[in-house]
Amino acid sequence: MSPRLSRSERIAKLNDQLRARVGLPVFLGANEPDLGMVIMTRGVTSLTPEQILEAWMQVRRFSDFSDGNNPYGERDFGGFSIEGVGRVFWKIDYYADSTCSAGSEDPADPARSYRVLTIMLADEY
Repeated sequence: MSPRLSRSERIAKLNDQLRARVGLPVFLGANEPDLGMVIMTRGVTSLTPEQILEAWMQVRRFSDFSDGNNPYGERDFGGFSIEGVGRVFWKIDYYADSTCSAGSEDPADPARSYRVLTIMLADEY
């Protein structure tokens, strides 16, 4: 990642990379960091397989970032609607490592951060 990017831009780029993997098998190369994992709440896992696939695609394609949902420019939150389901949110939290036992001190550094992207129904937020 380019050192010319601001801290927020580096975080946003890492977040975008994780979102691009939602619902897809991930095969990491030797020099590619494990950016994190994706989890779904009970409400989302109770949806039909087609609705879950739609949610995954919406998270991957999400680009409607604004001051309201992206105040720090990190692209770590979004929301969309699915017909028959209603509003669905996704958010990214930062941890120090894959144990998720402590928050990351530097989410801009993939070696010092592990992301957890949660997909949830709006009423579960």
